[in-house]
Amino acid sequence: MAKSNESAPVKPLRKDELPKAKLNIQNFKRSLRLFAYLGNHKWKFILGMVFLAASAGVGLIFPLKSGQMLGYIGESSKSTDIIRSELIDIGLMLGIILLAQAAFSFGRVYLFAQVTENILKALRKDTFKQVIQMPMGFFSKNQVAELSSRIATDINVISDAFTINIAEFIRQSIVGIGGLTLIIMKVDWVIAKWFLIIIPPLTLFSLLFSRKIRKYSKVYQEKIAEANVVVGEAFTGITNVKTFTNEHYEINKYDKVTNDVRDFGLKYGIYRGMFFSFVMVFVFGSIFFILWQMLYALKVEKSISAESFGTFMMLSLFVAGSLGGLPEQIASIQRALGATDRVFELVDGNIESIELYRENSPSKLAKGEIEFKNLSFNYPSRPDFAVLKNVSFKVDAGQTVALVGSSGSGKTTIASLILRFYDPNGGTLSIDGVDTRSISLTELRKQIALVPQDVILFAGSIKDNIAYGKPNASDSEIEEAAKKANAYDFIVSFPDKFSTLVGERGIQLSGGQRQRIAIARAVLKNPSILILDEATSSLDSESEHLVQEALDKLMVGRTSVVIAHRLATIRNADKIIVLQNGSIQETGTHQELILNEKGLYHKLSKMQFEQS
Repeated sequence: MAKSNESAPVKPLRKDELPKAKLNIQNFKRSLRLFAYLGNHKWKFILGMVFLAASAGVGLIFPLKSGQMLGYIGESSKSTDIIRSELIDIGLMLGIILLAQAAFSFGRVYLFAQVTENILKALRKDTFKQVIQMPMGFFSKNQVAELSSRIATDINVISDAFTINIAEFIRQSIVGIGGLTLIIMKVDWVIAKWFLIIIPPLTLFSLLFSRKIRKYSKVYQEKIAEANVVVGEAFTGITNVKTFTNEHYEINKYDKVTNDVRDFGLKYGIYRGMFFSFVMVFVFGSIFFILWQMLYALKVEKSISAESFGTFMMLSLFVAGSLGGLPEQIASIQRALGATDRVFELVDGNIESIELYRENSPSKLAKGEIEFKNLSFNYPSRPDFAVLKNVSFKVDAGQTVALVGSSGSGKTTIASLILRFYDPNGGTLSIDGVDTRSISLTELRKQIALVPQDVILFAGSIKDNIAYGKPNASDSEIEEAAKKANAYDFIVSFPDKFSTLVGERGIQLSGGQRQRIAIARAVLKNPSILILDEATSSLDSESEHLVQEALDKLMVGRTSVVIAHRLATIRNADKIIVLQNGSIQETGTHQELILNEKGLYHKLSKMQFEQS
């Protein structure tokens, strides 16, 4: 099996670290694909939008009425009874407005939550369904942590956009624009002019300044993350640090990184200080200036009424709150647009033609004869490097062929081609005389079982992991497979027997136990072709004996392709193919190849014998 290109785990991005998409027509059109997932919930989305508009519209009445109430502070022309009656009427109206707004807000949130969850459920399923059907070349180019992040974090960002950000953007826009309109229409121009002259440019300048601060904040967090990486690496590799007495080296490395953090933090502090000074002087200064103008007009010039004063105060608070929240909502929507693009890149990817819902049916491939004819191959990620060069050999049905050679000679690649993780660039690979490219992938892979060197089990029970070879297998079939794999005895020795949980990646079991579970899984699949990728190379002598005994049973009557570095395990193979630099150097039985003293097999055997 092809070795994975798995590198150090990539830390999934936080939501605020995700790249943003531009707010343009093209990006909005692409994001409209999400509405295709609405299905029968379109009416809920439309009703939710109605509730949203109603909530924002009713919300604009509140500052008008509350401003009217504040006008009574300076009222002296009416009697106490009249004022009491009018205040009660205004209070009741404000209570009704609040109840109506609460009802509309609840309806909007509830409906949007239903719509969003149904969209995301379908989107998650489609994305995972698409990714898991991607060819192996895709997984060799993309890291597991990144893919997991795109499925989890990106879809969560889309969720937030649908349930919170888009609704809040629309609501705040309605309140902000509506509030500005009401200020112009309902408030005396002597006050409104100062608001329109000062607030919009001040808001724009504040947004630009805060964006600069956010960029510095992001870089500052990245530098802190770099320092944390040094700590993590040092603690993870503490055995090496202690063995090489490199504590001083690690301390110096961390000190250098933290110096960078400090220097950048000082620059960041200067910008933050300037921003706070700006807020104190200009923002609060503008508020007090407008308030001074209003009080002067009210008390000195007597050019405005107390009601106009109160209405302006309440409307300006609502408008300022709405306009102040818009930048964050826009940034979140931009992140959601970017996340949508990244998710649909996965959904639109080229997948393998797997028959997902095919029933277990009798196989058309009964023999398992394998033939390579002048086959050449290079990995898509390294198009200029030939991994296999003009390889030709044949394995008769039921034979055992061993692939031998130094690391990088192409052994694992041959196994990957048999499984059709990749297709050859030249020549043909046929099974039972049929080119594998013309065989259904599902049909082909149902006939092949793999027992790798590094067995990865799924977090679950032993029974679940064995049944992975045949999901509808009965308990008796699973137990019989465990017996054939020499796994039954150690399984029943556990308190929970077949229900024993293996832990993440099978960490609760030893290497030999994991190998025997993998063999039991292969036994249950009952393949016609078996691939053993150095299945015993990392085991102790006792485990190797038990595993090899199980493998010997499994190989009976099947075409077996054995990849081995330990040549002692393949002496009884029907054919040994010796590879070097992607080409076949020798072919024959152990007895034939060992006699050729100039051959590579003889050389490898001699080296291993001398080492042992």
